[in-house]
Amino acid sequence: MASEVLVIEGLKTYYFTLKGIVRAVDGVSLKLRRGEVLGLAGESGSGKSTIAWSILGLVPPPGRIVSGSIVVDGMEVTRMSESELRRKLRWKKVSMIFQGAMNALTPVYTVGRQIEEVLRVHAGISGYEARKRVYELLESVGLHKTIADRYPHELSGGQKQRVVIAMALALEPDIVIADEPTTALDVVVQAQILNLLKRLQREKGLSIILITHDLGVIAELADTVAIMYAGKIVEYGSSEDIYKNPKHPYTQALLKAIPRLRGPVDKLAYIPGQPPDLRNPPQGCRFHPRCPLAFERCRMNEPPLFNLGDGHLSACWLNEGEA
Repeated sequence: MASEVLVIEGLKTYYFTLKGIVRAVDGVSLKLRRGEVLGLAGESGSGKSTIAWSILGLVPPPGRIVSGSIVVDGMEVTRMSESELRRKLRWKKVSMIFQGAMNALTPVYTVGRQIEEVLRVHAGISGYEARKRVYELLESVGLHKTIADRYPHELSGGQKQRVVIAMALALEPDIVIADEPTTALDVVVQAQILNLLKRLQREKGLSIILITHDLGVIAELADTVAIMYAGKIVEYGSSEDIYKNPKHPYTQALLKAIPRLRGPVDKLAYIPGQPPDLRNPPQGCRFHPRCPLAFERCRMNEPPLFNLGDGHLSACWLNEGEA
């Protein structure tokens, strides 16, 4: 079995606002093996992006990591100073494809200058060598080298997303976090970006964390899937287990909401209600106010992650007998 490049244990990341403490990530444990693609799925506000910011040590104020452990290639991230994070972790070990490519690029600098800055600051490469590396990176993501002399506003949405991917690969990191990499792109460009990520992952042996609310996107890439709800992991397992044999009612509801091209045409399902306020989450299972299968125990006691075999975990009292 491939070695683990990332291990998260009991991570709690809270936002301390004037209106209360928002428990955005509340006791999450995850593992990522070398060369693996981990899909992290769930509704908006479930804590997916906060996990990414926590791994990079970039949780925006008023948020902070309260407890837990994040180990990247043997380094404990939560104990590192800001200077250590910059020198040892960001871009070199872990990089990120940010959500919204236009917002991730500086509008007054050319694409080439922005990628060169990464190389100059983090690797000490400048001049001709930096420009040569920029051309190589752009060509690796399917862009012509002349793109280096253009400004972000001169590029299409798909081109900007490819530039952001090139920047994330500049220092050949072990882990790439892709936060909603296909948001706001049309379906044709979405397919191109997903195919690009597949190719790069295969050629470079990258470990990827793919964050999205779209289970259809995760099905294209992920080896392992973690389903998040209200700051917690509610189901975890291989892609095959999650898609063919989902155990948690929330996962089942998400899958029923995906349009299907083949098989019987059923009316798309939806999940009634809204995610809970994480300043004051409900007692017991956090999904129980929206769950059609909830019973009294769900309302009183929070379920643990039951091991259903072969690494398939589900946090639902209905699965206790199978554990």
